[in-house]
Amino acid sequence: MSARTRLVIIASAAAIVATAAGPAGQAPPQIPPPTQTITMKGKAPVSNAVLKVSLPKPLEADLPNGLHVMVIQDPRAPQVTIQLVIRGAGGYYDPPDQYGLAQFTAANLREGTARRTSTAIAEQLERLAATVTVNAAMSSEEATLNASALREHFDEVLDLAADVLLSPAFPEQELTRYKAQTRAQLQQQRANPTFLAFERFSRAVADGHPDGRMAPAVEALDKTTRDALAAFHKSHYVPDHAAIAITGDITMAAALKAVQARFGAWAKAGAPEPSVSDPVAVADPGVFLVARPASVQTSLVVGVQAIRYTDADFYAMTVLNKIIGGGPTGRLFRHLREEKGYTYGASSQIDARRFRGTWIASTNVRSEVTEAALRDLLDELRQAREIRVPDQEFADAKRSIVSAFALAFESPQAPVTNALTRWRYGLPADYWDKYPERIMAITQDEVQAMAKKYLDPKKLQIIAVGDRAAAEAVLLKLGRLQVFDADGRKIQ
Repeated sequence: MSARTRLVIIASAAAIVATAAGPAGQAPPQIPPPTQTITMKGKAPVSNAVLKVSLPKPLEADLPNGLHVMVIQDPRAPQVTIQLVIRGAGGYYDPPDQYGLAQFTAANLREGTARRTSTAIAEQLERLAATVTVNAAMSSEEATLNASALREHFDEVLDLAADVLLSPAFPEQELTRYKAQTRAQLQQQRANPTFLAFERFSRAVADGHPDGRMAPAVEALDKTTRDALAAFHKSHYVPDHAAIAITGDITMAAALKAVQARFGAWAKAGAPEPSVSDPVAVADPGVFLVARPASVQTSLVVGVQAIRYTDADFYAMTVLNKIIGGGPTGRLFRHLREEKGYTYGASSQIDARRFRGTWIASTNVRSEVTEAALRDLLDELRQAREIRVPDQEFADAKRSIVSAFALAFESPQAPVTNALTRWRYGLPADYWDKYPERIMAITQDEVQAMAKKYLDPKKLQIIAVGDRAAAEAVLLKLGRLQVFDADGRKIQ
């Protein structure tokens, strides 16, 4: 899983356009008679009609070397946002003897090029009030470059981004410094109970698959060399597996000319698209404890293997996820925090990609309420399977998804994210236009069917990280318990 900050995969889209009174001299709009498309909650009218959104469409082109270019012109935006994605350069494709190499490579691209030192890069970005970052998560298929700048600095920042991406020097001194910093971070994260919970879950649902890797081992970091970084970069950073999306006050002609000038000489690989495979299906439930003696809290993760992004179940699963754990209105938050006071927060999320991903519910609770909190969490999943979602809760969940979808488009990052998601999964041109109506078309029976299909207690993986005395008794009631220490060593 992607370094499990695991963000829920719900796309963003266009702003809602409100219409006021008509032109001068025109009769004022008539107040509509009561219909089934308007309901009242307290004093606020809430429409049940499908929200219509109008999304800006990117203009698209391919460079001769295969780099796919998408441009969304927005004259209102003072800033230009750039995102370049390279499929095949993420941790999913790490060599089997060096997990983490993709992450190390991406992290060191900004540490110096043939033309610039790391200090010069940092100073230039500060002077321009711009950003350029590159990352490649452990189980991600991709490396991603993100950049932003005011329109007047676009060409200079694109030049810097191209230099970082295409001509890294991987200086030995910077690599030594990076290894020292990262070694400390890798050791420190093993003291984080949430990290340990997600790590154990990843191994439970995807052992032996790239999605089962949460973080590189210190040993892999220690043996990383400049030559290894350069070799990975040369073989995996190729334009014919890449796409760049640009949005802001810039025309397609200007953007395409700038991209061609800086990326046109990037040599293509001519190799087939990098492939993916699903993790082996998990047929049995699992119960795991990561022991942290004297811990004052327990981190709980309950989840299953679930869906791919392109699966037909994606929309109904999105609604189910919203109902169970999608923010403060979700059942987990309301029950575990507001009603019981077990925790500061509880949520659920879908991680769907080209391969079969996961659905996860998680929370951190006080040690003394571990048994009660886990019991109540599992009971919420049982109710989702057995009881049809009430009408109002169901309608509110769908409206919330669609409204958030539209409002998120206020972010300058949203247009490029949407464009790249469509490219990434081979989605049709009208995919985002139809997203609201597809969500609103989901029925209560479909949502309950998703709960029965995916939240099957015979396949649930249950993980607790905390004091053994607080968690062991309840976990033993749920099945055969496996116990590990914080370093991943099995102790029972």
